[in-house]
Amino acid sequence: MVVAVLVMIVWGATPVATRLATDGLEPLVVAFLRTVLAGALVAPLIATRGPALPPGPRARALLAVSAVTGFILFPVIYTIGQERTSAMHGSLILAALPVITGLYAALVARRRPQRWWLVGCGVALAGEAMIVTVRSGAGSEDATLLGDLLVLVAALAVAAGYVAGAWLLSLEFSSAATTTWAVLLGAAALAPCALVLLARDGIPKAGASAWGAVVFLAVVTSILGYVGWYWALARGGIERIAPLQFLLPVSGLALAALVLDERLTLPLAVGAAAVIGGVAIARRE
Repeated sequence: MVVAVLVMIVWGATPVATRLATDGLEPLVVAFLRTVLAGALVAPLIATRGPALPPGPRARALLAVSAVTGFILFPVIYTIGQERTSAMHGSLILAALPVITGLYAALVARRRPQRWWLVGCGVALAGEAMIVTVRSGAGSEDATLLGDLLVLVAALAVAAGYVAGAWLLSLEFSSAATTTWAVLLGAAALAPCALVLLARDGIPKAGASAWGAVVFLAVVTSILGYVGWYWALARGGIERIAPLQFLLPVSGLALAALVLDERLTLPLAVGAAAVIGGVAIARRE
């Protein structure tokens, strides 16, 4: 529980970090480098200490889904979308992740979600809808419909990776091993794309804030965040832990206001309170 909450606080900074990175670098450069840099960091660990790839076609298929959705599709689609919308909007759209993740898990397990889980998710989504519909004063001059839709598509993709990663852990493959191998596979796929961009345009010129944001996305979001999240999902169960993702907009809104000067209005604060209340209700199960 504590680990999952800490991960949500960290991941809440992702929209802000992405906005900072794309202010100085092209979205594709940010998307490719966050995964490639993360892969470069975990490669020596795998080479010297292992672990080996998971045995069996089922486990490797789950690992492939986790790698493709979490470290290829998500960073590319999400970064392009986040560059076209505000950090507050990005945070709030990602708040739909617990519903998507929980429903994916229920479908895979052929299990009907419990009553209080549905009620809590409904309350939290109502709070999210309130925030999303209030466009003024939330940096909405930077938000476009295309950007919002791309962030939503990215959320649909990465939620499948969460479920695949959690199922892989149920096959006794550790959270660290799941993350490092998924990152490495994603980096191997995106490295040629990054090299093509660098060969065409050269090393991008950007400020310290942009490069620092890329390092944060690679190390904290892509490695440490995933290790902690997969561990929490495996220990607490997907439907029990997934509602904590509704806490994403709370830290995201606060950081967007502090770092990017996006104004937090009263309706946004009320919506955030509804999100927290929904988490509390969903966790009654």
